[in-house]
Amino acid sequence: VQLQASGGGLVQSGGSLRLSCAASGRTFTNWAMAWFRQAPGKEREFVAVSIWSGGSTYYADSVKGRFTISRDNAGNTVYLQMNNLRPADTADYYCTARRPFTGQDFWGQGTQVTVSS
Repeated sequence: VQLQASGGGLVQSGGSLRLSCAASGRTFTNWAMAWFRQAPGKEREFVAVSIWSGGSTYYADSVKGRFTISRDNAGNTVYLQMNNLRPADTADYYCTARRPFTGQDFWGQGTQVTVSS
């Protein structure tokens, strides 16, 4: 299982970015896929999760109403649309996939998001 995140960059406060995470190595339709982030000097925190392709989604309160997690039809790519970005959203963003039943987690490399004020 490999996860490849992309789409980070520098954006002004109030701007938007869309992160992508391409998963390979098997079919991920029934896997939960999520985004976490880690700001400098802080612990990694949950951002959003897609329980399975076409299923429920959940968000951290800090991003609710601004971020949207989605997946492509095959379920192998997960997106994070980030709108109305704030400087507090500055972090390295990581995607993760959880194997059903075992709970084994796989992580991709981070993609950096910097929001300037």
